[in-house]
Amino acid sequence: MSAYYNFIKREQQADGSSVAHYQPTQHAQGAWNEHEQHMAPATGILTAELKSFAPQAHMRIARISLDILGLIPLDDFTITTRCIRPGKTIELIEAVMSSRGRDAIIARAWRLMTQDTSEIAGLEDQKSVYKPEDLPVWDDMKGWPGGFIESVRLVAEPDRRPGRGMVWITNDVDIVEGEPTDDMVHLLGMVDTANGVVPRLGLGLSTLEWMFPNTDLQIHMHRAPKGRWLGIEAVQQYGADGIGVSSAILHDTQGPFGRSEQILTIRPMPC
Repeated sequence: MSAYYNFIKREQQADGSSVAHYQPTQHAQGAWNEHEQHMAPATGILTAELKSFAPQAHMRIARISLDILGLIPLDDFTITTRCIRPGKTIELIEAVMSSRGRDAIIARAWRLMTQDTSEIAGLEDQKSVYKPEDLPVWDDMKGWPGGFIESVRLVAEPDRRPGRGMVWITNDVDIVEGEPTDDMVHLLGMVDTANGVVPRLGLGLSTLEWMFPNTDLQIHMHRAPKGRWLGIEAVQQYGADGIGVSSAILHDTQGPFGRSEQILTIRPMPC
């Protein structure tokens, strides 16, 4: 198979919402459990639904906020997308992934008006001095199981270490079978790996005594990303009371385009 998901059908509702039916492939399999989806491609398919829902030429998605309500089954699911705050310059839309009779992820996106602000544009985040094609292959993350991790290619910048560093990631798998994957969908469909590229506890699920899954993913974008390589400049921090944070500056090959945050629940690995 060449995609993370197979499209089944779409239903337009009388209230203007859209219900899309999908089937995950083995490429979407997660790392923590073999019977769950990885949050990364799930973010990609939710982004695709949000981006295609009643688009407006003068607006784009500036932030996506995803809350994970529990295990994401590796099973057929629906995504219900609707507008919850319409507007001509600011709009809030929502996409809910549901499977096996319950909601698994709630994603909300702010669409904001675009206009020419090049006269005052300025960034504090710095562009990387490296190009991903010039960096060595980084296979350490392949110690994690699951179809999604198997589907990606990674390279690492030389100062990567547990807790901090920069990794570049890409893949050749479309989000939906038979449909070309938009650049934003492709790149945002890998952002969740920010929680796994610089883990403080090292890499390889089989050697961990603690687990650190995220319960959310927040993505803010000051410009629309381009290309096929995602650079994740990540920092992972653990508190002393069982809660941590993975933060990242997000890059494409043109430079930084946004940031992500993930809150972590840190707990002993089940025996």
